[in-house]
Amino acid sequence: MALPANQAFTCRGHALSGHTIARVHADVCIARKRFSAFPRVPIPGQLLHESPLASGRVAPVSPMRAGLGMFEDPIVARPPSNPDPALFNEDFSPTTTDKRTFDTTDFATFWITLVISITTYYLAASLVDLGMSWWQGIITVFFGNLITLVPMVLNAHPGTKYGVPFPVLARASFGILGANLPSLSRAIVACGWFGIQTWIGGSSIYQMLMAVTGGSVAGPVVDWLGISLPEFACFLTFWAAQVWIVLRGMESIRILEKYSAPILIGLSVALMTWAVTTAGGFGPMLSTPSQFGIGMPKEGQFWSVFWPAVTANVGYWATLSLNIPDFTRFAKSQRDQVLGQALGLPLFMALFTFLGLAVTSATVVIYGEAIIDPVQLLGRMQGVLPICISLFGLMWATLTTNIAANVVAPANAFVNCAPKYISFEVA
Repeated sequence: MALPANQAFTCRGHALSGHTIARVHADVCIARKRFSAFPRVPIPGQLLHESPLASGRVAPVSPMRAGLGMFEDPIVARPPSNPDPALFNEDFSPTTTDKRTFDTTDFATFWITLVISITTYYLAASLVDLGMSWWQGIITVFFGNLITLVPMVLNAHPGTKYGVPFPVLARASFGILGANLPSLSRAIVACGWFGIQTWIGGSSIYQMLMAVTGGSVAGPVVDWLGISLPEFACFLTFWAAQVWIVLRGMESIRILEKYSAPILIGLSVALMTWAVTTAGGFGPMLSTPSQFGIGMPKEGQFWSVFWPAVTANVGYWATLSLNIPDFTRFAKSQRDQVLGQALGLPLFMALFTFLGLAVTSATVVIYGEAIIDPVQLLGRMQGVLPICISLFGLMWATLTTNIAANVVAPANAFVNCAPKYISFEVA
């Protein structure tokens, strides 16, 4: 309705001309057109059906779905647009669907191959040396790894959701430059363990050659090396095998871990069979009493040993709980990574602990003393074939553990230092 330009109107005691009201009306129309481009913010009751945001990003959450959020949280990884070349390369790009090949079985076997290692055997056998019975040791290990599983799964969640490795996720908390602190701290620990495990693997190869050749491959110690040339050659061979596998990418690591699991389980069963038959059955093997019982040497000291032992078990995989996104970024779904890790970590740590405790208890029956060093135990065995099979198992277990636990993390950390110049292969 047109207003007479020369007519005056009154609003809250102020006189307004027709020109003024027309101008205000025009401004309101312009403002409406400008803001119509933005989606209307709905009230909660309108969220599902009326909001333009509801179709793509927002959905109502029931209490039941909230409880299952860890399983059903959707993957939102997508390629970045216009990334800064100084902060990004293809190795750090969010993992696409076609590269997400890790399912529940893969994560379970991943942990099986990590768990079956010489250091885990040491950890289990040391509990017998501390005075625990076999069942006390299993409870201790299972409880400690159940605690570790919580941060493991929680840190794995964003890796699966966004498809990026640990150093990239750390940027959200520590900043772009600050993310180098946690990633390099993790890398330093891994590099130290990589050297130790590589030495163990190389020594296993050397001992196999010694057993097969009757010691003819032995050579003089080189002063500047501290070992003989054949030992050094075995060390380099084991190192080169690890590098070759890693250079072929994460898919080769997945395949290695997946198909190594049944081999290592079979070798573990063989070791248990030897212990059972040599010790005269499970009864004598598991008859070693707890040293904390009434009338025993460590009576009343159980809790003073239990809590430090639990802490040691929590810390055993604590470093990997930091960089677990390096692996879960390749998970097909949250359900796969959660179930796979829940089955693989605490369960198989408990089972392998039982093996370590049982075999160590068997050595008390067989040799009259607890032998917690598996290498020393192999030295007591008779026959070339049993020794070679055992050393092969030791070497293979070291290979699968070292690649997953001590190579991927430092490689990603070094890439994060200069993504523009360093690729995963170079790192």
